[in-house]
Amino acid sequence: MAAPGGTGPIGPFPSRVESDEDREQYDKLRRRVLWSLPYGLYVCGSRAGDRRNAMTINWVTQLSFEPKLVGIGVERSAFTHELIAEGGVFTLCTIARDDRAIVRKFTKPVEVDTTARTLNGFGFHDGATGAPVLNQAPAWLDCEVRHAVEVGNHTLFIGEVVDCGFQAAEDTPVLRMEDTRMVYGG
Repeated sequence: MAAPGGTGPIGPFPSRVESDEDREQYDKLRRRVLWSLPYGLYVCGSRAGDRRNAMTINWVTQLSFEPKLVGIGVERSAFTHELIAEGGVFTLCTIARDDRAIVRKFTKPVEVDTTARTLNGFGFHDGATGAPVLNQAPAWLDCEVRHAVEVGNHTLFIGEVVDCGFQAAEDTPVLRMEDTRMVYGG
């Protein structure tokens, strides 16, 4: 377990890891291995009432064929978490590999201009659920939350795909974590 105050390495630890120094080293190793898992990078749109947000996200996976379910891991302290929990909807937008700078624009709560229909200066439209979809996303999914499962300091929101589309060629190369110098997880 973590040291008092929430700092230090987090267990459990294998039996071969005995000392505090070994725990520190193992914790660093475990983070590096987790960072090596392949992840995409997306922009997740959220909405509750008139409030909208978009956030860079990478913990995303399809969970079921029937119905079509997608899971996203969202840190509970994030504004996006608040909106998804309250509004019950989210969108996922893929990002073209050539547009990699976009993801840095969505690491903090966004400036929404409803008159210009922009999020941090990027055009958007509302999906069928009302959650925002970036206009320059090569592809997008619009989801209604079916389940929310607390997992550690995140919530796994499980959404059913209620609408989707392509806004660019289907073979547009999309951004992955390894295309950037960003690291999240571990």
